[in-house]
Amino acid sequence: MVIIIIIIIIIIIIIITAGAAADKAAGNKEAKYRQLAKSHIFVPVAIESAWTWNHQAVELVQELGRRMTAVTEDTREATYLFQRLSVALQRGNAVSFHSTFTTD
Repeated sequence: MVIIIIIIIIIIIIIITAGAAADKAAGNKEAKYRQLAKSHIFVPVAIESAWTWNHQAVELVQELGRRMTAVTEDTREATYLFQRLSVALQRGNAVSFHSTFTTD
């Protein structure tokens, strides 16, 4: 019974903190590019390696998907865009992971 309670507490902590690194990275990007935001539309995109996105990135991709749907009339455009970006992230992670191996 105690183990189940501990597992539940761990899951709750993970759910609460999921995306915290992405949100912090997005905040850092906003601070870094504050001057750029005065003359351009700036949306920070931060994605954790476990595919947790900051909320602004999700909103941006959803808006892009809506606009693509308006042109193509395919309601799956946003889903396809998320999938393409996720695959690109997976490929980048694979390259980074592969680079850590030594060839002796």
